[in-house]
Amino acid sequence: MDGKLLAVVTALILLTYAPSSQAKPISLVERCYCRSTVNSLPRGYIRELRFIHTPNCPFQVIAKLKTNKEVCVNPEIRWLQQYLKNAINKMKKSKRVN
Repeated sequence: MDGKLLAVVTALILLTYAPSSQAKPISLVERCYCRSTVNSLPRGYIRELRFIHTPNCPFQVIAKLKTNKEVCVNPEIRWLQQYLKNAINKMKKSKRVN
């Protein structure tokens, strides 16, 4: 009986002083940020845009509104497509100059 008690106490001490892992579970790491998207959002409401690409998720666009609320925007919206097209063309032109 003393051997079992010693084993239990030793196991509890090891569990107490063992360093905990700082890594997040895979289910939290690979979760898509945008589960639903807004299909109509005027450009005037937006303060900034963020573009997120994560594995196993579609291209995600997060808009921070002037009210500090964040919403996911459908990347197929016409004005957003034009914005991305202009940004890519601007980057290409700046690379040609340099």
